[in-house]
Amino acid sequence: RGVEALYIYFRAGRVEDPYVSITKKRQMPKDGYSEEVEKEVGQAEGKLHTHRSAFSRASVIQAFLGSAPQLTLQLYICVLQQEVTVARSIFMVLSLLSIVYGALRCNILAIKIKYDDYSVRVKPAAYLCIFMWRSFEIATRVTVLVLFGSVLQIWVFVVVLLNFLGFFLYPWILFWLSKSPFPENIEKELSRLGTTIVLCLLTFLYAGINMFCWSAAQVELSDPDLISKSQNWYRMTVYYIVRLMENAFLLLMWYIYRTDFYLYVCAPMLFLQLLIGYCMGIFFMLVFYQFCHPCKKLFSSSITEALLSSFKILYFICQHHRSTLLTGKVAMKSPENTDEARGSSKTLDSQNRNIHQSVSSNA
Repeated sequence: RGVEALYIYFRAGRVEDPYVSITKKRQMPKDGYSEEVEKEVGQAEGKLHTHRSAFSRASVIQAFLGSAPQLTLQLYICVLQQEVTVARSIFMVLSLLSIVYGALRCNILAIKIKYDDYSVRVKPAAYLCIFMWRSFEIATRVTVLVLFGSVLQIWVFVVVLLNFLGFFLYPWILFWLSKSPFPENIEKELSRLGTTIVLCLLTFLYAGINMFCWSAAQVELSDPDLISKSQNWYRMTVYYIVRLMENAFLLLMWYIYRTDFYLYVCAPMLFLQLLIGYCMGIFFMLVFYQFCHPCKKLFSSSITEALLSSFKILYFICQHHRSTLLTGKVAMKSPENTDEARGSSKTLDSQNRNIHQSVSSNA
């Protein structure tokens, strides 16, 4: 693909393409009106676009199935050896940049797939917000996993396995609940077994991405393009709330079970810095979707509205749980109160009888 792309690129413009296709793209709406623009795409330009999409997908695969495990392993070795060499630090920085670039490409791919009918232009401010968002999110996530694994080596495999299996099975569970037919239009030459293997590899990559950060491209096996076209704010909100709670819990376990190995580390400060770093990633994500997203005019609702509604739902759930607990406590106390009332009434009756008997005897 690389050699062919270079050949087509340097040869473009010298020979006129005999075949030209016309594509129609809609511009971003201005004042409620969207204009449709036609564009001629030559055969060479179409091939370059295909190669560019393939390279973008390959960068995502390499980032989360290659660089992410490598960065985690290298940081774990540095923690155990209590030494960070220059070569290893350079290697870790390059691995982190590779993962961030893969996550950025995943964001751009998701935008282009969801809004395929529109001509999308991503501004530099959007790239900067995505870069900061993914850098904070991935760096803190890897550090939390490494710290937790350094004190509880066996349990970190349980955490990773549960995360991976959960995200691997999640698209299949949604597909089973939707009762949609099995997708047959992925590749005509593939058999049913081959299609199943391709879908398993896709969900495998999806689980690998969500292990370290939120996957902007949500897999939906019932969709012909296998990618969800809807912008599900609530799913994203639940993911980040649960992930923040998980990171806090893993850091708390590290803080409790840490050994003298971390004697010269200010554990409370590190604990706080990692949580603030993850919250900074969430902050840049909110800035991107609220102000810098290239298709924000097409959103039916903003992410801040979804967050507020999600927090309201959580508040009502907590209030309902609290009210049920209070009613349960009142119900448990009420029999005791009735018994006490009956006992007090009996004592009053006996006292009244004694008074009457004493009065009659005196008379």
